[in-house]
Amino acid sequence: MSRYYFVGSGIASLAGAAYLIRDAEALGTEIVIFEASHEFGGAMDAHGSPNSGYFMSGSRMFEHHYNATLDLLSFIPSISDPSISIKQETERVEKDAEWHNKARLINRDGEIENFHSMGFSEKDRLELFSFMARSEHSLDSKRISDCFEDHFFDTSFWYEWCTLFAFERWHSAIEFRRYLLRFIHHFATIDTQEGIFRTKYNQYDAIARPMVNWLKAKGVEFRMGTRVTNLGFAADPNALRVDLLSFDCDGTLGEIPISERDKVFVTNGSMTADKSFGSMTEAPTLKTEGNAWQLWETLAAGNPDFGNPSVFNGHIEESAWESFTVTVNDPTFFGLMELFSGSAPGRGGLITFMDSPWLLTLSIFKQPFYEGQPEGVSVWWGYGLYPDKVGTFVKKPMKDCTGREILQEVIGNLGFFEHEERILATSICIPCMMPYITSQFLVRKAGDRPKVVPSDCVNLAFIGQFSELPDDVVFTVEYSVRSAQIAVYTLLHLDKEPSHFYKGQHDLGVLWDAFKTMHR
Repeated sequence: MSRYYFVGSGIASLAGAAYLIRDAEALGTEIVIFEASHEFGGAMDAHGSPNSGYFMSGSRMFEHHYNATLDLLSFIPSISDPSISIKQETERVEKDAEWHNKARLINRDGEIENFHSMGFSEKDRLELFSFMARSEHSLDSKRISDCFEDHFFDTSFWYEWCTLFAFERWHSAIEFRRYLLRFIHHFATIDTQEGIFRTKYNQYDAIARPMVNWLKAKGVEFRMGTRVTNLGFAADPNALRVDLLSFDCDGTLGEIPISERDKVFVTNGSMTADKSFGSMTEAPTLKTEGNAWQLWETLAAGNPDFGNPSVFNGHIEESAWESFTVTVNDPTFFGLMELFSGSAPGRGGLITFMDSPWLLTLSIFKQPFYEGQPEGVSVWWGYGLYPDKVGTFVKKPMKDCTGREILQEVIGNLGFFEHEERILATSICIPCMMPYITSQFLVRKAGDRPKVVPSDCVNLAFIGQFSELPDDVVFTVEYSVRSAQIAVYTLLHLDKEPSHFYKGQHDLGVLWDAFKTMHR
């Protein structure tokens, strides 16, 4: 009998276990998932209550060409109605809450900017065309700002693109180019955000919980509070084979022999590691304990084919930003936002204050956003890409602000001053500081991320955001799921191809629409 071991319980591991069961016909009882914390789901984290406030680090958006993700969700029962799949549930929600943004960008006067015009100069257009045509290798170790002049970063296109995907000008030019090509079909709707949608609830409730329920029902074992500390390798000159797994279970050390038939899947690194939550009266703290990176650091120290984690976890000042989740038990704020944006909750998309020093962006969800969320309670979310900057209305860096102060800054940017007292009295704002949240976007070169199955590895794969998938884009659920597909199909030598990878740059209609958008 084979055994299958997963390090981490994020979406990559959950997907890998699911594909083992569906496509490799593995038994659930043969699969073990190790999780260092006592909560499963990785970056799909959403907890709390209506009384103390709901909280999460973030919320992911989906689109129709997430083929691997939609395949995965097609065979997992939804948590709200087990007679349908998560995919079917999500499709129903999308029809109910199609996005059409009428207030994408807000200027310093609190007015809706003309966000339909991209604001390009002819030089900007030429630079963008030229950039997309470059080879990836030519962009090794380059920042986005190395490839464009300053005016490009003042265009509506940049504000809309960078806040939709969380790019900053010092991030990797390689990743920016991949995004431009991967989502070129969204150029034509970058302003209104049509074709983008969310799951029925937050992704912890909508995806992680039903997946874990399904896996447990199949017999998959979850070992919580168990950190994998090292892997040992057999003395084999012809292959790289794991033969030992070392772990620490809440202070008790142990080892598991790994046979030639067994497989090990490692989620290396974490974008939500060391996250810290604040409250209405306390700011979150910036923690950099780095425990989630230690296994990768240990493995990479012994083999250059396993990548270079220091590229991604060694530049906190360039990878950190802050989000906040707001629970309200009064209709005032949602009513004001519907009047301001012209859209019902869940239909409008993102709202960005382009002159905010924090570069604040808000997302007003279709309610309820938490499974079991009571009627009369609503949840919305926001983030700031520049937590080190001093606010416009609260003269402090965002990272030093309490939840109350973050709300005051939002209220100021919206101009809701006459309603400030009521909004503050009926809201619970919980901020979240994330030191590594865009670490996968940091400047890199080829080889800094390990291949899903490195050379000569016969029973080891790397999965998740810090494995390397040519052409595909990190910071998406799709990337993690696809890495899991490839890992399972490769290590088990299955005669299956991963889900189709969409390349819109080869569609003349898509290219023409993108060209027209760049000239708006």
